[in-house]
Amino acid sequence: MSSLISHITALCCLVVVLIGALPFSSDAQLDPSFYRDTCPKVHSIVREVIRNVSKSDPRMLGSLMRLHFHDCFVQGCDASILLNTTATIVSEQTAFGNNNSIRGLDVVNQIKTAVENACPNTVSCADILALAAEISSVLANGPDWKVPLGRRDSLTANLTLANQALPGPNFNLTRLKSVFNDQGLNTTDLVALSGSHTFGRGQCRFFSDRLYNFSGTGKPDPSLNTTYLQTLQAICPNGGVGTTLTNLDPVTPDIFDSKYFSNLQAGKGLFGSDQVLFSTSGADTIPIVNRFSSNQTLFFENFKASMIKMGNIRVLTGSQGEIRKQCNFVNGNSAGLATLATKESSEDGVISSI
Repeated sequence: MSSLISHITALCCLVVVLIGALPFSSDAQLDPSFYRDTCPKVHSIVREVIRNVSKSDPRMLGSLMRLHFHDCFVQGCDASILLNTTATIVSEQTAFGNNNSIRGLDVVNQIKTAVENACPNTVSCADILALAAEISSVLANGPDWKVPLGRRDSLTANLTLANQALPGPNFNLTRLKSVFNDQGLNTTDLVALSGSHTFGRGQCRFFSDRLYNFSGTGKPDPSLNTTYLQTLQAICPNGGVGTTLTNLDPVTPDIFDSKYFSNLQAGKGLFGSDQVLFSTSGADTIPIVNRFSSNQTLFFENFKASMIKMGNIRVLTGSQGEIRKQCNFVNGNSAGLATLATKESSEDGVISSI
């Protein structure tokens, strides 16, 4: 009997050791049905607001998706990008990759108001951003996916990290891979998520150096298609207004499709950080671009997987953080708002390279 008890004890210890050795995954904490009982109509509420806004402003779909990207790349998907500057918080909205370029903050507030009316103190702003990204994809004829939910909102923002962590429109491939790797995202994720540049607009100031003085050469970027170069030079004259807008995708600017990748093959990537995916000699991103260009279904499947993966970066769950009543400031701190309120830019510039 004693030997049997010893054997059972040993097996129990082995099971504990094996379970303890399993890798931790935030997927286990998030669930697409998280609000099934507490706010069952949250998806339709978010969708209705975005659908109405996009009727008059189709650019908003790309803008909302970028908000989710920029939230997740800075201390995780916790809605820190939405926080205004207060006496105790320095907003991420003034970071180089966000200042005078992010849009959709007012739309997020509209969504939050509608959700709070239906389900008070229940749905986080971080989850609203994640849902808005998926819904924006669908409304632009892109893929849909079941968004894992259950994120909580941060109590802080991090301007310094925002200036360090966001990929820039002129990053070369090495720097792009580095910042994506910092988020646990691999090369396929990089190419797939960059495909979100299949819709939206970009400001001249983020790519004008490619048109006139690439890498200090005094000449255009040689990877730019000649005809496309001339088109862009007409839109963005040398020394002109830097906030002038042009389409990220010159073929189907408001549709979420795989044209972004065929544009790269033709030398028609708008930002340097787009074109390097295809024009960097010997790069392992080139065959991925080719596959996505020839197979839109494959791109969509990879994009969905990468969005879910990105949406799980350093999420707050359980009792961590809070559920903000208003997305622009932490609970109980509305009186501490500084004179710098959330600034909506009328220009839809690129927020970063994604």
